[in-house]
Amino acid sequence: MPANSKYLTQSKWQRFGKITAGILGGYLVAQTLHLAVAAYTNHVVVLITSTFSLFIIWAALLTFAFLAKKAWKIWGIYLGICLILSVLIYFAPPLHPLPA
Repeated sequence: MPANSKYLTQSKWQRFGKITAGILGGYLVAQTLHLAVAAYTNHVVVLITSTFSLFIIWAALLTFAFLAKKAWKIWGIYLGICLILSVLIYFAPPLHPLPA
């Protein structure tokens, strides 16, 4: 059974952009999400749990990347989420205050 031609009309750059957004961008979003949660909660538990939940979130984001019409839109969404989470990580209060 041949493939439907409407799914084969994307350029090679669109396919490359979606694949890289799914693999790299999805991983960056999943990792920064876990680091942001760890910055505000018990970081040991979050980082241990991330070994399983990071893969699940990454797989969902990988799938989501192929639902977008344009690769640059999904890259923009993923990088925007990473930027917001990075700012939250940067401004997180210290978990163990330094002694006076």
